[in-house]
Amino acid sequence: MSAAQEVEPGVALLGEPDAATRAGLPGDQRGAPVSLVERAVSVGTWGLGLSYMVPAMLGFTAAYSTLGSHRIDAATRWYIRTQLRLLFVKWRAEVHADVDPGQQYIFCQNHINHFDHLSMYNSTPHFKQGVELQTHFKYPIYGWFMKARGTVPVPANKTARTEAIYEGMKGELEAGRSILAFPEGTRTLNGRVGPFRRGVFVMAQRLGVPIVPVAVTGMYDLMHKGSLVIRPGQEVTVHVEKPIQVAGRGPDEVGAIAAETRAAITKHVDAYLDAKGGPDD
Repeated sequence: MSAAQEVEPGVALLGEPDAATRAGLPGDQRGAPVSLVERAVSVGTWGLGLSYMVPAMLGFTAAYSTLGSHRIDAATRWYIRTQLRLLFVKWRAEVHADVDPGQQYIFCQNHINHFDHLSMYNSTPHFKQGVELQTHFKYPIYGWFMKARGTVPVPANKTARTEAIYEGMKGELEAGRSILAFPEGTRTLNGRVGPFRRGVFVMAQRLGVPIVPVAVTGMYDLMHKGSLVIRPGQEVTVHVEKPIQVAGRGPDEVGAIAAETRAAITKHVDAYLDAKGGPDD
């Protein structure tokens, strides 16, 4: 790694997660005891949610394939609102005034659980296209849904991956749509923001598209990695930060862009966890 590529601690520029991300951190809740009451509530919540989610996703898969997902975004937003209600989430969003509804962005969000896209999607009016491993498109229901939605595929072949993602994101942006990405590349183990991978920031720099940092708090309390237990009724806040301009910034600034994005997200997550007496980094 050259001196120009060195960045602040916590920003990983390689393609694989930092060792600390894999090892387990203070506050890692995997394997933590779960009470009988929590299990019962979780089973009930899953039952209620799946009875709605599965038919809805199958219906949307057909609609997306026929009409195009961008044409029925209002219906998608209704689906998301309903899903959050079924989780009894108390949801709110704080959006920076500089976020332009008519501008395409790459939204970068902290990665917490399987409901991350639900937590932030309705915070701004932008149509947000995701990025997903192509192998996931083979999964029943979820994979069909994501493929029909037009999610940018990430090839299994790493040698072809960069250009495929670039072309996919470029096509979405040129069509007037934004991108939603999770730079950590894996869900948090302890609620804190993990190291960032380089890829999405390389793409943003090449495409000249502003990055919008998005910090979500409260979702780790709802469900966390290593457990299917849902604890409904959480207060979830979405912080949509000021856009970070990347136009005119060179490849040697990718690390600095990543660090700036991570800092904007981390300040909200750390403040939330510190106020709750959460784990140290």
